[in-house]
Amino acid sequence: MSQDTMNGAPPQDRPTSLGGLVEHLSEQATRLVRAEIALARAELTDKAKKSGIGAGLLIGALVVLLYGVGVLLLAAVYGLGTVWPLWLAALAVGGFLVLVTLILALIGAALLKKGTRKPDSVQRIKDDVTTIRTGLQEGLHR
Repeated sequence: MSQDTMNGAPPQDRPTSLGGLVEHLSEQATRLVRAEIALARAELTDKAKKSGIGAGLLIGALVVLLYGVGVLLLAAVYGLGTVWPLWLAALAVGGFLVLVTLILALIGAALLKKGTRKPDSVQRIKDDVTTIRTGLQEGLHR
């Protein structure tokens, strides 16, 4: 950028007074905050999608549990019942299904946790506001 322009403004549009400079700073700060808010929205949308996938996996785990318990318990218990007592066969099959459900639930919970973290842009907005306030206070004290 040349010295004759300030952020793309033609030389005749450059602020020359203190009031003009403060107004220009205010406009730039507003643009910056709006851009950061738009970025935060985009990040939150992405996090919501990831949370949805995690919730979907948890629901999938419950569906597998509900349908699988009925069918697999019956088939496995009858199969194992030929070599073990029926109570032991039922216990072994039930324990296996609980283990599968636990694994699916842990994966889903991890994805939900990943999707619900605070976006980085929120901290950047706070930092920008602090920097602007500090700069304005220093400029007024000069």
